[in-house]
Amino acid sequence: MSLTRLSLEVRNENLRLKEPFRISGYTFGESPITLVTLREDGREGRGEGAGVYYLGDKPDEMLATIEGKRGAIESGLTRKELRDLLPPGGARNALDCALWELEAKRAGVPAWQLAGVENPRPLLTTFTVSAKAPDEMADGAKTYTQARAIKIKLTGEVEIDIERVRAVRAARPDVWLGVDANQGYIPSTLERLLPVLVEARVSLLEQPCARGHEAELDGIDHVIPIAADESLQSLHEVEALVGRFDVVNIKLDKCGGLTEGLMIGERARALGMKVMVGNMIGTSLAMAPAFILGQQCDVVDLDGPIFLTHDREPGVTYKEGLVHCDDAVWGSAAR
Repeated sequence: MSLTRLSLEVRNENLRLKEPFRISGYTFGESPITLVTLREDGREGRGEGAGVYYLGDKPDEMLATIEGKRGAIESGLTRKELRDLLPPGGARNALDCALWELEAKRAGVPAWQLAGVENPRPLLTTFTVSAKAPDEMADGAKTYTQARAIKIKLTGEVEIDIERVRAVRAARPDVWLGVDANQGYIPSTLERLLPVLVEARVSLLEQPCARGHEAELDGIDHVIPIAADESLQSLHEVEALVGRFDVVNIKLDKCGGLTEGLMIGERARALGMKVMVGNMIGTSLAMAPAFILGQQCDVVDLDGPIFLTHDREPGVTYKEGLVHCDDAVWGSAAR
């Protein structure tokens, strides 16, 4: 049942990037987001959503979606009711995370405790290198002096991708290395790439095939673990990934918030897959709920704020390759 009446504030912000960020088929020049604040009896809950660009889930539409449900939201809906009210995506993510923080304040305990986490710890995170010329990517990997794990973006151009992988590995022989193909490969090009990934001691390959073409992985030798990213949008899609993917990458903007993210993680583990938490580019306010999910994950990619010219304060901190999120960032029990 609904609890009490809320006051909703929703607005869009445009986050500036330090430089353009390139992946397969897309270049980000900025990161627009939707910011939700829910207020109740002097308490406040906040959530940030970036949406899913490749599904057309953009902040203008997210804001309109939330405004269109203002009456239901302000009537005091619960997180469970929110899952029925809105589909997965950035709008639901922003609202869900705001409800988590508000619920923490109601209960007088931090959000991580509500999620069943005991003593959250700093997490080893990947630091991402945007797709550029191989020598530029090698230089970029070197600038992450504290990094113990690096993820590099590929574009599907197999010959240059091979050079990118080799250049980054040569520049950083010391780190855990993953690659993200962002749907850029087909079976014939993937078969050419895989031996190079093994040679370069790559530990994870994210989303080689296009969403909707997961059958292209049938018969592909999993010489390294393959992770589903774009192929996983919500809880109901998890079971179809078994046998084709070894890892699921949960992003709160895709699945619609921490509530569903935790459910996906539990279901994926029960089906024998490992779990990763990732992010769309956003501020520490977006990383904080994902940091809670990350406590239960095998791979963590929560580096979004490092690409921004300005982050929120207080923010997550990065030290010795680890990300840490204090309660003061989000999810505190304090009013």
